[in-house]
Amino acid sequence: MGDISNGLSNGISCMNINGNGGHAVGVQRKSCWYEEEIEENLRWCFALNSILHTGASQFQDIQLLDTKPFGKALVIDGKLQSAEIDEFIYHECLVHPALLNHPNPKTIFIMGGGEGSTAREILRHWAVEKVIMCDIDEEVVDFCKSHLEVNKEAFYDPRLELIINDARAELERREELYDVIIGDLADPIEGGPCYQLYTKSFYEAGPAGIFSHTEVFSCIYNTLRQVFKYVVPYSAHIPSYADTWGWVMASDSPLTLSCDELDLRIKQRIEGENRYLDGKTFSSSSTLSKAVRKSLDSETHVYTEGNARFIYGHGTAYKHHLA
Repeated sequence: MGDISNGLSNGISCMNINGNGGHAVGVQRKSCWYEEEIEENLRWCFALNSILHTGASQFQDIQLLDTKPFGKALVIDGKLQSAEIDEFIYHECLVHPALLNHPNPKTIFIMGGGEGSTAREILRHWAVEKVIMCDIDEEVVDFCKSHLEVNKEAFYDPRLELIINDARAELERREELYDVIIGDLADPIEGGPCYQLYTKSFYEAGPAGIFSHTEVFSCIYNTLRQVFKYVVPYSAHIPSYADTWGWVMASDSPLTLSCDELDLRIKQRIEGENRYLDGKTFSSSSTLSKAVRKSLDSETHVYTEGNARFIYGHGTAYKHHLA
């Protein structure tokens, strides 16, 4: 879980070099650091400028931090969800491959997406007429709407309809069909509100690094193979996550656009210029390492409510249960 701690930078004195090449020793710099426990024996930490918000909703712990290396960062249940400096990598990869592979994406359903970045990227597509964003946590949505300036236009776009509800229940309740369904969910941690949306009927992604991909990525890929005819896994390095992240795109129609076809559709169908994703980038992202490919091919686990796998960490509900 992520912790915020005030103190000396690892208790180590800083060295200042003067104009004559001498050293001023014993100078200590007081700072504030964020630390996230990625695994039992592995932690990721970085310095903060300030703590902008910390609190808890009915479902999740919420923190908004102003970090030195990554800008503003949203942390939910002790897991960094997105950071200002590199969230465009995550959200361009999450949104554009699926919409570009669809011949005419007009109606989109977002499972989760409370921070608004996924809606922002979807609404850049000229063809999109309606976006349903369904997030369970109204407090997170309201907070992001107020504090994340980069997504303000998306929240007030007339094509966006915001619904506060469990995304699975909402999809099961509705009769209409959607051209594309995108899962922008909090990590599947034990006691978190979202893990059931990674099951055989619902899906998203997870860490896809050389060591971390077996946590949830490989079994989500295998789960989708039980449901859809065509399944494409792909990945990209996200600096603020300290890992490679993976996504899985699935359809009953072939997902076979070439680099040139993707570039043409990006030019014709998306407002503005992508900062990260183009045809060659997606082609590279969907070429996974030998170790990851081998794990995906041999994975037998199917993600269901009864045998879910979790990313390391625990959500608010789990903590309340222990209390």
